[in-house]
Amino acid sequence: MSHAFDLIVHDADIATATDRYRADIGVKDGVITAIARALSPNDLAPGGQRIDAQGRLVTPGGVDSHCHISQPMSDGSVCADDFASGSRSAAAGGTTTFVPFALQQRGQTLREALAAYHRSASGQSVIDYAFHLIVSDPTDDVLADEFDWLVTQGVTSIKIYLTYDDLKLSDRQILRVLAAAKRSGIMTMVHAENFDCIEWLTEQLLAAGITEPMGHAMSRPAAVEREATHRAISLAEIMRVPILLVHVSAADAIEQIRWAHGRGLRIYGETCPQYLFLTEDDLALDAGGARCICSPPPRDRANQQKVWDGLANGAFEVFSSDHAPFRSGTDGKAVAGPHAAFNQVPNGIPGLETRLALLMSEGVNAGRIDIHQFVALTSTQAAKLYGLHPRKGTLAVGSDADMVIWHDAVDFTLTQAMLHHAVDYTPYEGMRLTAWPALTLARGEVVWQGEPGRGQVSERVGRGEFVPAKVSPMAQVPHRPGASHHWLPKT
Repeated sequence: MSHAFDLIVHDADIATATDRYRADIGVKDGVITAIARALSPNDLAPGGQRIDAQGRLVTPGGVDSHCHISQPMSDGSVCADDFASGSRSAAAGGTTTFVPFALQQRGQTLREALAAYHRSASGQSVIDYAFHLIVSDPTDDVLADEFDWLVTQGVTSIKIYLTYDDLKLSDRQILRVLAAAKRSGIMTMVHAENFDCIEWLTEQLLAAGITEPMGHAMSRPAAVEREATHRAISLAEIMRVPILLVHVSAADAIEQIRWAHGRGLRIYGETCPQYLFLTEDDLALDAGGARCICSPPPRDRANQQKVWDGLANGAFEVFSSDHAPFRSGTDGKAVAGPHAAFNQVPNGIPGLETRLALLMSEGVNAGRIDIHQFVALTSTQAAKLYGLHPRKGTLAVGSDADMVIWHDAVDFTLTQAMLHHAVDYTPYEGMRLTAWPALTLARGEVVWQGEPGRGQVSERVGRGEFVPAKVSPMAQVPHRPGASHHWLPKT
């Protein structure tokens, strides 16, 4: 017998970025094909599998648009998560689509970089994925030919750096990259910290004998991020092109984004869990301070509150994990030795699996943001920015059946033992949380079911597919009569 649906999710309390209502969800071939009022157990019958949500909250599956998976490192360290472990961890935390970075190493073409990441991901992921491309070597050939080619390959976003010796671009290079991105319709993400300031401050700190992890925060004060944020915004203004500022950590950078908004510029912002739940004091811990080294570094509690405010008042479009997984040992954080200076410690912390539960617990359940802001920040707006919407990021007829059914009441202490990543710690160890996915569905298939610390995550590596991204309307700047710099190329 052929059923009208492969799956019916009955009596779901559906929350999207704009609406909330009670309904049944019908799924066929991994796609939502019907949403109907939940009046009785048989509203959408007949069907194959049936899941009774029992009136629990159901949100779109998370879209984590900033994570580092299987990324090669230049310092001898190893990115702990590959596509198998990273995707399983994501699924257990309610994320159904992630967008890792394909890294162009200097001397490499974008074609070579993308091919390498497709090889890493092929047949390995439990959830669907797309790619951003890190551009570190914008040669004439890359800018002339490969940006347009990327779009044909379903990669419509890139990332550039203003810091790190092996990744940073000069202002001239950034202008050329932005011009090529504008021509191709590509969204540009920017890591905004001033490299020369960091290098000089690091030299002074080391000369003064300051080598411990706290030196990392001292070498990257908020002004370093503020200056680079303003510079990136100014370069984008000159080129009349949108940019997205990633992992914004502090009030100073948020003020620059607000300044840009006041000028009518299309500047987007992203922040991450470490800027809500960690502080620079975590770098001073006798044991484990190096584990919390990331860039920009966590700030103080006053800046934490400013980041919360930015999530609530619209300064940010996206809340991503910036999952950069390194183990504690000699293949990770201690690659230069157990007592290496702060500038020799790989930058990054894990957060792929905990992202949604942290924000649901301390954002929605604590009354800091509402459920619609939660969905927008963790799923919908990332899908829109990076050309994956409406296939991803919402619950609607025609969208992939990616969704999270939440526990209606949990209260637990987070521990590393509960998690599924390939890292040996979580920086959020000991936090009390009041939210966790009871069930994660990816294209209508259960990929996680259980309770915190007890459950089953899918072993079906290879079921996840590459999702080609489209050019996003959010990457375009509408024409404004009388706009300045009219002499710049139109394309």
